Amino acid sequence: MHTFFTPKTLAKSVATAFLFVLVAVSHIVAAQNQPERVEPPFWWSDMYHNELQIMVYGEDIGRTTVKIDHPGIRLKEAVSVTSPNYLFLYLDIATTDPGVYPLRFMYGGETKFAYDFVFNEREPGSRYREGLNASDAMYLLMPDRFANGDPSLDDQPGMLEQANRDEPSGRHGGDIPGIKKHLDFIADMGFTAIWLNPVLENNQPRYSYHGYATTDYYKIDPRFGTNEDYRNLVATAEDKGIKIIKDLILNHCGHHHWWMEDLPSPDWVNQWDDFTRTTYRMTTIVDPHGSKHDYNRMVNGWFDTNMPDLNQNNRLLAHYLKQNAVWWIEYSGIQGIRMDTQPYADRFFMSDWAEYVRSEYPYFMLIGEAWMGVPAMVKYYQGGHHNHDGYNSNFPSVFDFALYDAIGQAFTEEEGWSTGLMRLYNTLAQDFLYPDPYNLVVFGDNHDTDRIFTRVGEDLEHLKMALTFIFTTRGIPQVYTGTELLESAFEHDGHGELRTNFPGGWPGDPVNAFTREGRTNEQNLIFDHISALLNFRKDTPVLHYGWLLQYVPENDIYVYFRYDGTDTIMVVLNNNDAEKMLDLNRFHEGWEGYNQAEDVLSGRVYNGFDTWQIPGKSSVVLQLR
Repeated sequence: MHTFFTPKTLAKSVATAFLFVLVAVSHIVAAQNQPERVEPPFWWSDMYHNELQIMVYGEDIGRTTVKIDHPGIRLKEAVSVTSPNYLFLYLDIATTDPGVYPLRFMYGGETKFAYDFVFNEREPGSRYREGLNASDAMYLLMPDRFANGDPSLDDQPGMLEQANRDEPSGRHGGDIPGIKKHLDFIADMGFTAIWLNPVLENNQPRYSYHGYATTDYYKIDPRFGTNEDYRNLVATAEDKGIKIIKDLILNHCGHHHWWMEDLPSPDWVNQWDDFTRTTYRMTTIVDPHGSKHDYNRMVNGWFDTNMPDLNQNNRLLAHYLKQNAVWWIEYSGIQGIRMDTQPYADRFFMSDWAEYVRSEYPYFMLIGEAWMGVPAMVKYYQGGHHNHDGYNSNFPSVFDFALYDAIGQAFTEEEGWSTGLMRLYNTLAQDFLYPDPYNLVVFGDNHDTDRIFTRVGEDLEHLKMALTFIFTTRGIPQVYTGTELLESAFEHDGHGELRTNFPGGWPGDPVNAFTREGRTNEQNLIFDHISALLNFRKDTPVLHYGWLLQYVPENDIYVYFRYDGTDTIMVVLNNNDAEKMLDLNRFHEGWEGYNQAEDVLSGRVYNGFDTWQIPGKSSVVLQLR
């Protein structure tokens, strides 16, 4: 469990114990006349980066001078901006010890504001925490639609939108206690990580449930719970072998973010004479022949009318956003960040941001969302190499949207030169483009796309084959909540249909799909398929980092191997309606040295590698012996 203190620090003094109480009450300090906002509200000593920016907000605070009478901390710079109500402090914290550091804001010889800034002791090993990696399998869930663990959170004072479960685009009341309550359900399926859609405050008048219009970067939305609830969720999940991946949006905020009423400076957001929406044409970013006009509209246009586009070229905002990510990692103990709309923010800022976070936490996982279905475009946004223009994103991972496209077509098309299962083969054959294809996230759907069951024609066997592929090919598998329940919806029919409530997550639900009895036979068939494969994958390192050897699909059968120095897994996908005879001689390179294979799903044992009968519309996962 990640905490602000260790047993050693508890024993140091009563003063240290006081520090913890001071921090735990969330921003409450001893000063009588505090600024309205101080962000970050506290920090830690012994961090890798020894410069700390503090954004302070209060009436005319920009006209004050700052007094810090404390050894171990030095004010490097105090920056005033267009609005007199902001002051940005840059502190040298290279020699700062845990403790309380009084900040005094002086005007006319008197203290106008005071704030006791706390530096906590860092938990041992925090810098080298293990992030998400290829040994993990991610379960994506939308907090508002998963489970309501505490109905008292539904309607909070000061929130512009209250709960209305009858409205598909409204808030339905899912929360952090609901997620915490069902961690065992997720763990039992074999998932080792949860990607949560955003949980930061979204105090927007409508359509706020999804979380992608942040109104406070340092506060969990109170309809989900508190900052401490989030922190406890991460700790509890960790105890159950589950990592938490935080969804973060740095391209834009919500138009009801508190600073929109009083921007620090006009260039805090990208402003136009008239509302200008992004073109969503991400190819203009990498196009060597592209115009500056098209690039500017793509990157600086607003994502939506209620989502102001942040200007990451403002150095104060850029530093603020970098530190915010580090604050949440250190505070909550998360093991990864999924970056929403990665290409829409300034790409050089994104590279700097990723480098900043990864230099603080070398093994931390950052996953970029670059929704482009061409391997060359996906590759541009995975870090670890320099592109044609010298750009390196510094993101270890991105979502493999090219393979996502292939998965949605491979099982429903007629076999052809480049169609059907050949789509999977041809996409993977372009892995030479990527600096690390084994770090890509492989998925069949998410909260913004058609459901995978819809994409494979609502066919149970197609779904089983698609999931088998996702769980056994290279990369980090991800599954969206409801796949195990055969949820089906097209994106164009509305996001309310994509983001349905999990049956049994609300008091009084007539069906509880968290239990076997609450699921249909068909749902249990898919649930069991997921559980069997993921629990096998969890304990089979060759499926994490083993090399991939694939064969060109023939007769609508696709065969590939995952292998390392000690183990080999063979996968056969038969997309034919009828049973087919498979001649094993062609695959000698994959099974050489073995004489037996056991199907991990059925337990069937195949002796010898001559010819096998493979059932129609089936996936066979074999452990070679």
